[in-house]
Amino acid sequence: MVRALGLPFDPIERAGETWEQRFGPAAAMRAATSVFRVQQILLARFDEVLRPHGITFARYEVLVLLTFSRTGQLPLKVIGSRLMVHPTSVTNAIDRLVAAGFVDRRPNPADGRGVLAGITERGREVVEVATRELTALDFGLGDVPEDELDTLFEVLRRVRLGAGDVAPGTADRG
Repeated sequence: MVRALGLPFDPIERAGETWEQRFGPAAAMRAATSVFRVQQILLARFDEVLRPHGITFARYEVLVLLTFSRTGQLPLKVIGSRLMVHPTSVTNAIDRLVAAGFVDRRPNPADGRGVLAGITERGREVVEVATRELTALDFGLGDVPEDELDTLFEVLRRVRLGAGDVAPGTADRG
């Protein structure tokens, strides 16, 4: 868990001041460092909510993705591409979800070498409970006013699009 530091100063702001003295403009460094720190804080908050259910946020994402699928099952390679993670990470998550009884693994009849992961009834139940708890937590963003959440999403989305996260033209909202 990421502990609250409770420092009498903001270390990122302080680093920014020093950065400006040594290297020049610090706005991008402060913003990037803040994104990393916020990621640590959010994951710690998510893990605190999800730990009693025996899942991490990465495994929760897999379960949610499976609930979003039409049949409740997806090939592992599709899970990896949709969650933008390495195949090894998907295999690890699926192995742990199978061991917990939240997912079943079976051969993919459409691809002789492929594997399908399917959510179980127990997996659906844990998604429902965990989602209620994460939603009650405002996904850790309760300190951001509601009217600023879309702006935050759009700012971060520009970084993702610039990095090629999504093919050009497919990320436009209609």
